[in-house]
Amino acid sequence: MTTSPNLRVAVVGATGAAGSTVLRILQERDFPVAELLPLASARSAGTTVQFRGRPLTVREVSDEALDGVDVAFFAAGSGTAKRFAPVVAQRGGVAIDKSSGYRMDPQVPLVVPEVNGELVSGEPGIVANPNCVAIPLTVALNPLHQEFGLRRMTVATYQSASGGGRNLVAELRDQEVADAEGREPQHSVYPHVLHGNVVPGGWSMHGDDNDEEVKVVQETRRVLGLPELRVSVSTVRVPVAVGHSGSVWLEFERAADVETARRALQGAPGVRYVDDPANQRYPTPRQAAGTDDVWVGRVRADAGNPGGLVLFWSVDNLRKGAATNAVQVGELVLARRAARSAVA
Repeated sequence: MTTSPNLRVAVVGATGAAGSTVLRILQERDFPVAELLPLASARSAGTTVQFRGRPLTVREVSDEALDGVDVAFFAAGSGTAKRFAPVVAQRGGVAIDKSSGYRMDPQVPLVVPEVNGELVSGEPGIVANPNCVAIPLTVALNPLHQEFGLRRMTVATYQSASGGGRNLVAELRDQEVADAEGREPQHSVYPHVLHGNVVPGGWSMHGDDNDEEVKVVQETRRVLGLPELRVSVSTVRVPVAVGHSGSVWLEFERAADVETARRALQGAPGVRYVDDPANQRYPTPRQAAGTDDVWVGRVRADAGNPGGLVLFWSVDNLRKGAATNAVQVGELVLARRAARSAVA
């Protein structure tokens, strides 16, 4: 990778919802981009995206297009990442992959900077970005684990349409209009009408669990460094455009004290603590949308499990749940490199 602070940066999948959010986050956080290369599939090649106030033409992703790239953010599918992330790494760059392609690869760090950023050391080549539920879960749970020793977690998620892609958001809006006009809402992107509905599925199945549930279990364990953590999870799609949420029940090695837990969360990196239910103040996906924090509240003792806790979180799944976390990983890569250069 170049020693210059100004980098040749690629965004693979630049025309999708996640890729366009990466572009926006790179601008907002003033990532030191000297040259931005928006890349996508052949179908999207030739279209344009905006970056720092000017249009850039999207190119088809290829070995040649990735030549000389210092940092590549992959916001495409796992097949694309598996094919092209090694190309970036082999040529001395760093590939930061948002897909599931490398998340369980023991040779690739799975990183949430607030939780296990120390794994970004040297020149990692490829770094994996966790699932949009595992990221906020681990940000919220890590300070409590440090205080009490996490032993078991049960979580029910409430996941927005944008987690299923831009087309599902559009379908949800069309269904809302149809219901308002007294017409029968249609669906083709998702197996059920989502508007006015709550659906405990829509993901591919792995036995009795779905793909999303398997990811949450595996990735939460890996990020927290707790391979034996007992996890029960049920994932649910809700008629919200942007913003995932979850209700969590926690058991610990040491009995949890609610006030200590609240203080730990109030000072935790990446957490916005909002917890005044008497005045109807607690996290909601509408509040979290457009922000980069994990909103946490409703922290209380678990009446059914003495020594346990219950909490609720919300997050913008396109930002901290995906793009912001990836850009933060990129910032860590640059910070580690600068530290090594200073020592040398």
